[in-house]
Amino acid sequence: MKKRILLIGLVAGALMAQKFRADDPLGAEPKPRDVGALKSRKLSDYYDLFLHQFGKPGERQPEPKKKQPPIRARGVNTLGEPIDRAWWEPRHYYRPMSIGELQRGPGDAAAPSRDGKWTIIGAKAEGVTPGFQMLDSKKRRYFVKFDPATNPEMATSADQISSKLTYALGYHVPENYLIYFTKEQLELGDNVELADRTGKKRKMTRRDLTEILLRVPRTKDGRIRGTASLGVPGKPIGPPRYFGTCADDPNDVVPHEHRRDQRGLHVLFAWIAHDDSRSINNLDIVAERDGVKYVKHYLLDFGSTLGSASTKPNSPRSGDYFFSWSESAKNLFSLGLRVPYWAFAKYPDYPSIGKFESKIFDPERWLAEYPNPALLNRLPDDEFWMAKQVVNLTDAEIRAIIATGQLSDAKAADYLARCLIERRNKIGKVYFAKVLPLDRFVVRDGSLAWEDLSAKHGFGGAGTVTVQWHRFDNQAGTRSAIPGAQTARIPESESGYLCVELTQQSQPAHKVLVYLRADSKQIVGIDREW
Repeated sequence: MKKRILLIGLVAGALMAQKFRADDPLGAEPKPRDVGALKSRKLSDYYDLFLHQFGKPGERQPEPKKKQPPIRARGVNTLGEPIDRAWWEPRHYYRPMSIGELQRGPGDAAAPSRDGKWTIIGAKAEGVTPGFQMLDSKKRRYFVKFDPATNPEMATSADQISSKLTYALGYHVPENYLIYFTKEQLELGDNVELADRTGKKRKMTRRDLTEILLRVPRTKDGRIRGTASLGVPGKPIGPPRYFGTCADDPNDVVPHEHRRDQRGLHVLFAWIAHDDSRSINNLDIVAERDGVKYVKHYLLDFGSTLGSASTKPNSPRSGDYFFSWSESAKNLFSLGLRVPYWAFAKYPDYPSIGKFESKIFDPERWLAEYPNPALLNRLPDDEFWMAKQVVNLTDAEIRAIIATGQLSDAKAADYLARCLIERRNKIGKVYFAKVLPLDRFVVRDGSLAWEDLSAKHGFGGAGTVTVQWHRFDNQAGTRSAIPGAQTARIPESESGYLCVELTQQSQPAHKVLVYLRADSKQIVGIDREW
């Protein structure tokens, strides 16, 4: 019996040491396990705020003084790419989208039908900007939101633009439509309830609807503008968190704070100034694919981006924590004379934009409203993964997506485009400099080829790159240099694996290791060091 246990242990150890399997690199996740009928989850917004502000949920990167290796991103294939389509899927960087596709985003064929009335089935009157749920004549459900009276077009355009940028970068978002209508387009459903400020519900009346609509701005021709967000297909079960796993989902096995598709959100959120990136603004859906029910994850509510705080222009301190012990201490000991960096920002008077700028923007200093464990756990390779996608969006593509926000002030639209372009460029310069920014590796005519993304996008280039080929022992995980193999030409080898080490001469710690199967010359792995 002891010998059998020892043999099993040795076999398991050998399998654990093996770096590549026969089916690497995986292009898609395995077929999900059926989750069945899941119960809805509830998350208190206040509890979530205090937990993240004053607690430390999730597993964090080790402190530098402990000299422990960092926790690398999980949920990726051997090429370093996320493969879980429930969270993210490759889009524009990997499969170029046309201008039309970028403008359509997740879809543009399901705008509320005008063949009949829109029926209100739920509403909220509290808050600065009200909203309601409605069914169109085809019985499709929409969630309708409006701009604050002080800033027409601000929140609705931000929702349109940011959701389409987020979609282009691979995330799941609902279909959002800009709608223009008059009160006559609406009718009340049967027994619609409205909650007052105390939370007490009563039957909604036509007068309530009139009072709600009096609080939202009108266009010059007297119509009401809003965002109609089409209900996503499937059963909503509530928001996921940015840490841990969901106990009710058997397919959710990677802690969210260690997912590359969640860590990389820091770069995206900094770009579009999505400081309201709380768990409550995400939604899990029980969806179905090939007869199997699984949990699909959506990012929602982009009305608080691009200088908008949904109900008003964003605070000048956007991009900083609500509260920080260290910042409070600095202010205390400076007797309040210390001026934070965000106080130097200047904003032009564009009511449809709110407070959004690019001059003092620094993606490294940008913060969400409170500590987010996934964003804080990011490493340079996580940042590079998202930065390469952001930088891949051209000026023309960004302007085309901005056009979907239908800003009536052409100067405001141009200002927004220039800000996003400059913020994009800062992202490329900062995060490409932290690694060796080579990507898009291919085998061509017996040689390994790649793109220097820093040079391609005008950030100066990686400089001289040295090449050294190795034979790679897949079982032991060791490399042995091949003498004289110091060009892009792939050395001849009949079996096993090859590994090429690409090193940036000016930054010797910045390396990319590319692994190939020796017989087929197939690229099977990419590792980055810094």
